[in-house]
Amino acid sequence: MRLNFRLILPLVVVLSLVSFLSSYYQVKGQKRDLEQDLQKRAEVLAESLEESIEPQLAPQMGRGSRDELQRIVERFGNREHLFGIGIYGRRGEVIGVTPSLATRLSGFPLAVARPDQAQGRGEFLKFGETPVYIYVLPLHGRENSAASLVVVHDAAYIQAQNLRFWRNTFLRLLVELGLIALTVWLIVRWSISGPIARTVQWMKALRTGKGSPPRYALHDQDPLLPLAKEAITFAESLATARAVAEHEARLRENAEAIWTPDRLAVHVRAKLNGSRLFVVSNREPYSHVKEGKAVKVIIPASGLVTAIEPILRACDGTWVAHGSGDADRETVDSRDRLQVPPEEPRYTLRRVWLNKEEEDGYYYGFANEGLWPLCHIAHTRPLFRATDWQHYREVNQKFADAILDEMAGTEQPVLLVQDYHFALLPQLVKKKRPDARIAIFWHIPWPNPEAFGICPWQCELLDGL
Repeated sequence: MRLNFRLILPLVVVLSLVSFLSSYYQVKGQKRDLEQDLQKRAEVLAESLEESIEPQLAPQMGRGSRDELQRIVERFGNREHLFGIGIYGRRGEVIGVTPSLATRLSGFPLAVARPDQAQGRGEFLKFGETPVYIYVLPLHGRENSAASLVVVHDAAYIQAQNLRFWRNTFLRLLVELGLIALTVWLIVRWSISGPIARTVQWMKALRTGKGSPPRYALHDQDPLLPLAKEAITFAESLATARAVAEHEARLRENAEAIWTPDRLAVHVRAKLNGSRLFVVSNREPYSHVKEGKAVKVIIPASGLVTAIEPILRACDGTWVAHGSGDADRETVDSRDRLQVPPEEPRYTLRRVWLNKEEEDGYYYGFANEGLWPLCHIAHTRPLFRATDWQHYREVNQKFADAILDEMAGTEQPVLLVQDYHFALLPQLVKKKRPDARIAIFWHIPWPNPEAFGICPWQCELLDGL
């Protein structure tokens, strides 16, 4: 109930505010349009009457002319929203006026116009509590006679329409708020409360070991997908830990032993003695590649990853490797780091970027076309190019810089260097960090002295190792 209220209240407040502001400007515009329309109608009516009235005007009008003017104003005085029409002389005397107007307007509306003005003029006023629009048009008859035509419209309908608009807006807002509240309640009940309740029951059953509750289908658009994934991972880890504990108990009964992640973690921490473990290799344990608009995580098939990753998971270490995936740059932070594995982060992956020339010279050139056939004493003669050697040195230095950056603040760090791609790296790190304990694992055979002697840079390689 509290969740529903927290979701609904902001929506109600925002929608009400937006609706009020929108309605306010609509009413303001509607009022302006209605007033302009009323002004236009008053002008058109006055101008049409002007042609009929002016020929009847004279300095000395007889009773016949006055009666004719009275008939004219009465004939036009029954228009919609019209209070009445009046004709007033130069001094404000009544020449002709509709009965409805005579009872409300006792004299000439001096606040609106003067008989001697040149153009028509209108203004919104009030008769008591009734809003009206008065338009006065100067008339010029025969022999320089002058008078004024007064057209008075009832403007109360403008206010009535505005009030009706506000009422309809309020009713519409109530309906919309009701629909929103109902929709939010249904969404929360079906998409949030229900799945959460099922997940709670599921985890409770797993915690107590009472069977395996059913797995619920997850959709990519499900808002609770991240939470559900974490719950699944947590539940599976709990089930795995329980199974391992039971297995260890059975082994202890039989006086046997087995390596488990927990036992490995204790062992590694004891060996490190408070220090941190760093691993450097050319191949990264996780790469990110693009598949259309999505980014997919790839775990390379590698015995190195299988052997080393459990140790790094156990001690929260750091793995420095070449970022080779086409989406790798999109998944790291400002220091080229990310936590892995993605579903359950346990250690840090630091990626090093190589351009095409560096990769071709260091990896495909010196390492794969030079050292690999040299160490295997293959029938293919090793190729040693000066440009490849230069790239090999530069890339080893680049990886050494990344490792030294990661080691900052760590006392007596432990570094495991992997394979023939980094023969120069141990010395580069040791010069900057004499306290570091460095080990290198050469994953290929070591050649005999005669074969190794053909390498132009054999001394540099041995010195680096």
